[in-house]
Amino acid sequence: MSKEQSKLFMIVGSVLGGGGLVLLFSSVNLGRIIAETWLINRGGADTAYYHLIVESYINCFIVTGAVFLGSGMLMMIFGYYHILILGRRYEQS
Repeated sequence: MSKEQSKLFMIVGSVLGGGGLVLLFSSVNLGRIIAETWLINRGGADTAYYHLIVESYINCFIVTGAVFLGSGMLMMIFGYYHILILGRRYEQS
C-alpha cells in the first residue's frame, strides 16, 4: 500500500467516522421520525407499543452509528500507522 492509498484510507475512515457521529447524535430525532411514519402508515397503535417501536428505532441508529464510528476510527489508526511505517522505511534507505 502506497502513501497515497494510506491517505485515501484515512479520508474514507474519517468520512465513515463522521457519519457515525452524525448518526449517534441524531439517533433520537431519526428514530422518532421513522416511528411516527410507521404510526401514520399503520393508522394508530397502543402507546406502550409505539414507545417500544421508538426505542427500537433509536437503538438501531445508535448501533449503526457506533459501528460506523468504530470502523472509521480503526481505518484512520491503521492508515496513520501505515504512513509512519512507510516514512521510517524511506528514512532508513
